[in-house]
Amino acid sequence: MAEFLLIHGSCHGAWCWRDLIPALEARGHAARAIDLPGHGEDATPAGEVTLEAYAEAILGAIADPVVLVGHSMAGFPITAAAEKAPEKIARLVYLCAYVPAGGVSLVEMRQAAPRQPLLPALEKSADGLSFTARPEMAPGVFYHDCPEETVDWAVPRLCPQPVAPQATPLDVTQRSRALPRDYILCTDDRTIPPEYQATMTADWPAGAVHEMATGHSPFFADPEGLARLLDCIAEGS
Repeated sequence: MAEFLLIHGSCHGAWCWRDLIPALEARGHAARAIDLPGHGEDATPAGEVTLEAYAEAILGAIADPVVLVGHSMAGFPITAAAEKAPEKIARLVYLCAYVPAGGVSLVEMRQAAPRQPLLPALEKSADGLSFTARPEMAPGVFYHDCPEETVDWAVPRLCPQPVAPQATPLDVTQRSRALPRDYILCTDDRTIPPEYQATMTADWPAGAVHEMATGHSPFFADPEGLARLLDCIAEGS
């Protein structure tokens, strides 16, 4: 069975994997999640958070090679970790995530999308070092198809997202591209347009791109379905 390390997206923390971890464990896998610097219970100030720090936090949590799952913006840090130490990673899984194009930042990739559904829901901090998701708009962009009690539990846990990691270009080489990798495209995503997810994976083998009929948070909307799909993906590790 596989060992999964789960990496959250913008404004989230390890808490967002609450429902997926037991679903994976029920299938015999080991599954863990971490807070990236400046997220969840990690109190690193926003001004000190970097993409490099994200990658180091991921690698510091790995002993034996893992199936590394990155949600949304975590496509960048999981790729950065793979560039630094590919031997620690058995497989990369991008969950409705940005796939770094190489030489550009996440901000630049977001701007290249055909639509910007997330932008109206974001509010920048006074010092410009972070942004937050407006609580009244977060359910619509992140959780529109999730159970009401889950939405009520999740929204107060959203945290400021440091800007610097998302404004940092990442060089991408065969060190990460040569690893086994899969993409889970969410066809009802209201954060990263599904058509942009398709664009980012247009040159991937057909068998490496999977679809879920959910919004941006399948770990809440359909944790059993996501666990089932990850179980199938891990069989290819």
